[in-house]
Amino acid sequence: MKTYRMAVVIEKDEDGYFAFCPQVQGCYTAGKTYEEALANIKDAVQLIVEDMQANGEAVPSAEAVSLTTLEVAV
Repeated sequence: MKTYRMAVVIEKDEDGYFAFCPQVQGCYTAGKTYEEALANIKDAVQLIVEDMQANGEAVPSAEAVSLTTLEVAV
C-alpha cells in the first residue's frame, strides 16, 4: 500500500463547507461541518486514486503547498 500526500482546500460558504483537491481535476465535495467536508474529500480522493491506479495512471502527490488569502479592491 502506497501513501500519497494530497493538498486539499476547504472553504466555508453560506451552505456549510466546500472542499476540493487541486491536484485531481474534478475532485470536490461539500459538508455541513468542517469535519464532514474533510471526511468527504478524503473519501473522494481515495476513490479517484484507486481508479487511477487501476487504470495505470500516474498519481500526483504534493511536495509542498503554500496557501494564502489576499484582498482585492475594485
